[in-house]
Amino acid sequence: MEEGVVNEILQGPLRDVFDSKQLITDISGSGNNWAVGHKVFGSLYQEQILEKLRKSAEHCDCLQCFFVIHSMGGGTGSGLGTFLLKVLEDEFPEVYRFVTSVYPSGEDDVITSPYNSMLAMKELNEHADCVLPIDNQSLFDIISKIDLMVNSGKLGTAIKPKSLVTSSAGAFKKRQEKPFDAMNNIVANLLLNLTSSARFEGSLNMDLNEISMNLVPFPQLHYLVSSLTPLYTLADVNIPSRRLDQMFSDAFSKDHQLIQADPKHSLYLACALMVRGNVQISDLRRNIERLKPSLRFVSWNQEGWKTSLCSVPPVGHSHSLLALANNTCVKPTFIELRERFTRLYKKRAHLHHYLQIEGMEESCFTEAMSSLSALIQEYNQLDATKSMPAEDLPRLRVAV
Repeated sequence: MEEGVVNEILQGPLRDVFDSKQLITDISGSGNNWAVGHKVFGSLYQEQILEKLRKSAEHCDCLQCFFVIHSMGGGTGSGLGTFLLKVLEDEFPEVYRFVTSVYPSGEDDVITSPYNSMLAMKELNEHADCVLPIDNQSLFDIISKIDLMVNSGKLGTAIKPKSLVTSSAGAFKKRQEKPFDAMNNIVANLLLNLTSSARFEGSLNMDLNEISMNLVPFPQLHYLVSSLTPLYTLADVNIPSRRLDQMFSDAFSKDHQLIQADPKHSLYLACALMVRGNVQISDLRRNIERLKPSLRFVSWNQEGWKTSLCSVPPVGHSHSLLALANNTCVKPTFIELRERFTRLYKKRAHLHHYLQIEGMEESCFTEAMSSLSALIQEYNQLDATKSMPAEDLPRLRVAV
């Protein structure tokens, strides 16, 4: 909501990407307070937001879904971002709501981020159709790995001049600094791969709505772990391209995930593979069969794979893969958030900043805590079935 921040974008290299008439700002932001974003700015700007949403929707030939891209730790992203979800649900109930949520890391510089994230989680549980959680620490680790690759002097590894993984000085940013541009580029590439089927031709295109339909078996369990390969899709770094089969293996390794989690040792409810470039359906099937023995799927959905092929690869690459997994490995992220919230809440620290906002009561915090605990419990119940044998159901025989 901060006017100065938005003006900076309008004067930067991306100014032509945005329609300035569709931007909404206030003089100041939400002061790292969910209640200000949700209760104050929400009610103040609801009509204005709705008017601009309707205007955008009217220009669509085929409105597929809404993307909400927000951070969880601050006040505006968490508060107004989740208020917006409820507005979208009321105004466009039939249109899917996809949310890319950036979760704060443990070393976050916003002291109240556990409160903001917890209050936002309740809204995500209730009003989002699909959430792609991303954590800052994973993004930073990925950029650090590129740094190590470049500095190790591996054959063919070099950063291109004026690339966004370098600072304005041309040297790679030091580990202590957070190279936000490069971190944001990874999220941008996730969104590019996610929407490629809607923008390009392909032999097996996937409608965005199919993601939610196929990957979300229960309404609450709509959190998808995303992994991306290659990670350097901006062609910022001259790294020899990976072999096709290696690309599929990479997508299931912890190093390529945008959230710190371990899906191989957890339970899959379903998985989508979104491939771009010169890849055949036979390549997809071969790699799924190769990887299947090492992945644990719930007993009632052993064939829970959704695949898509888009013939246009990302710039500078022959192929790329985005894997979206509905997996119980997101549970530790939620448990850690609950622990960080509890440490502050049991001392009632900083609570008065929230409670002085009209419409904000202490019950908002206890309800948010109950909502997250119920979600964690659902994942626990699924994890408890890990050791159960897969149901060997007879398959239909097709008469020829």
